[in-house]
Amino acid sequence: MTGMPISFFMRTQTGALVTRLDNDVLGAQQAFTDTLSSVVSNVLSVLLVVATMMVLSWQITLVALLILPVFIFPTRWVGRKLGNLAREGYQLNAEMNSMMIERFNVAGALLVKLFGDGSKERSLFEKKAGRVRDIGVTQAMYGRFFLVALTLTASLATALVYGWGGAQAIDGVLSVGTVVALTAYLNRLYGPLTALSNVQVDIMTALVSFERVFEVLDLQPMIQEKPDAKDIPEGPCEIVFDQVEFSYPSAKEVSLASLESVAVLDTTIPSQVLHGISFRALPGQLVALVGPSGAGKTTISHLVPRLYDVTSGSISINDVDVRDAKLSSLQKTIGVVTQDAHLFHDTIRANLVYAKQDANEDEIVEALKGAHIWNLVESLPDGLETVVGDRGYRLSGGEKQRIAIARLLLKAPRIVVLDEATAHLDSESETHVQEALKFALSGRTSIVIAHRLSTVRDADLILVINEGRVVEQGAHIELLKANGLYKELYELQFAQQS
Repeated sequence: MTGMPISFFMRTQTGALVTRLDNDVLGAQQAFTDTLSSVVSNVLSVLLVVATMMVLSWQITLVALLILPVFIFPTRWVGRKLGNLAREGYQLNAEMNSMMIERFNVAGALLVKLFGDGSKERSLFEKKAGRVRDIGVTQAMYGRFFLVALTLTASLATALVYGWGGAQAIDGVLSVGTVVALTAYLNRLYGPLTALSNVQVDIMTALVSFERVFEVLDLQPMIQEKPDAKDIPEGPCEIVFDQVEFSYPSAKEVSLASLESVAVLDTTIPSQVLHGISFRALPGQLVALVGPSGAGKTTISHLVPRLYDVTSGSISINDVDVRDAKLSSLQKTIGVVTQDAHLFHDTIRANLVYAKQDANEDEIVEALKGAHIWNLVESLPDGLETVVGDRGYRLSGGEKQRIAIARLLLKAPRIVVLDEATAHLDSESETHVQEALKFALSGRTSIVIAHRLSTVRDADLILVINEGRVVEQGAHIELLKANGLYKELYELQFAQQS
C-alpha cells in the first residue's frame, strides 16, 4: 500500500484498513493452520474406516454411505448463511475500529468533548456492538442446528446398520460380533465426516477473510519504480517543471470497490487541477508559491517528492525525471515540512532518528540546536527520552514544528519543501520557527508555500498560482510594480493586519 498515492489514504478510514490487515488476516491464517490440519487428519480417518468396513461387509457399508448426501445439503446452506454473516460482522468490526481510532486520539476526544454528545456517541457504538453480538449469537445457533442435524443423521445410519445387520445375523450371514464391529466403525466414520462438514462451513467463513485481505493486497501501486530507475546525481539540485498538467485520480482508481469506509469523492474538485505549470528552481534558490486558497500550491509541492505522478509534462531534478528516479534516491534528496507536523507517540529521540536511523548523539543535538529547540529539550526532565504523546499533542504547535525541522536537518536533504509551515502559529512561535527555517533552507534548493506574504519578500523567485496556472512570476519588487494579483493579495493582507 506504500505505493498508493496520498488520496488513497484520504478516502479510506484507517480503522477499515487495520481490520483487514489484522482480524481478516487472522481469519485467513486459521484456514491454513487449524482447518487444513483438521482436513488432513479427518480424511485419513474416513479412508481407513471405510476400507475396514468394506472388508467386514461391503453391502452394509454402501448402504451406510448412501446417507452422505444428507450431510452435504445442510452444509452448503449453512455455509452460505455463515459466510454472509461473517462478511457483515467484519464490516461492522471495521466500522467500530474506525470509530474508536477517530474518537480515542487526542484530536477526536477533544472534538467529542467540545461539540459532541456523549450519550449519542455511546448509543451509536452500542448499536454497532449490539449487532456484532447478534451476529455472534446467530452464528452459534446455526452451528448448533447444523451439529444437531448431523447427529440425527448419524443416528439414523446407526439404526439402519443395526436393523439390517441384525437381520443378517439372525439369518447367519453375519456374526453378531461383525455387526457390533460395523456399528462401532460407523460411529468412528461419522465423527470425521461431521468434522469435515464443519470444515466446509469454516472454509466458507475463511473465504470471506481471504477475499477482503487480497482485495487490499491486490491493489496495484500507482507510484512504481521502473526496473532501470537511476539515482539523482549528487551535488546541488535544480528542479525543472516543464508544462506540467495534473488531475487527481478518481475514487474508483484509488479506492477498494467494496471497502465499507470509502469516502464519497468530492465533486467540487475540478477534473484537472494544474494547467501547463513551468518554472525552474536553480541550485540553492528559494522559490515561493503564493496565491488564493485552492489554487494548486500544495498539489505542486506534492508532485516534487512524487506523492503523485503528473498527468502530462515532466518534473526533473538534475536532469532526471522523477518518474525515472529510484524512490529511495528521491526520499533521500527531498525533505518536507508540512503545516501540521506529525509526530509519533514516542520519544523525541525516536521521532528524530526516524529520518536517519544511524544518527549519533552529536548529530541529534546539532539538529535540535539548528532548529532552535535544544534549550527546551535539554530542560525537560527526560530530555530526548521525553514521550511527545499522540501526534505530539504534549508539545505546542511551534515546538512540534521545530522538532519537525530538526528531523529535516538530521536528514540533511538537498531539496526542502515547506507547505505553509508557519500558517497556524502565533507571532512568538513563528519567530522561532522562522529562525529555524532560515538555517534549514541555507544552501538548499527550496520550494516554499507561503501563507504570509511578508515571509517571502526575500525569495529568489515568487510564483503566483491561481486556478492551477502560474499567472505571475518574479521577485517581490517586480511583482508589486506589475500591479497584478500579487500586489492585490499583498495589499489586502497588510490592510487586514492593520
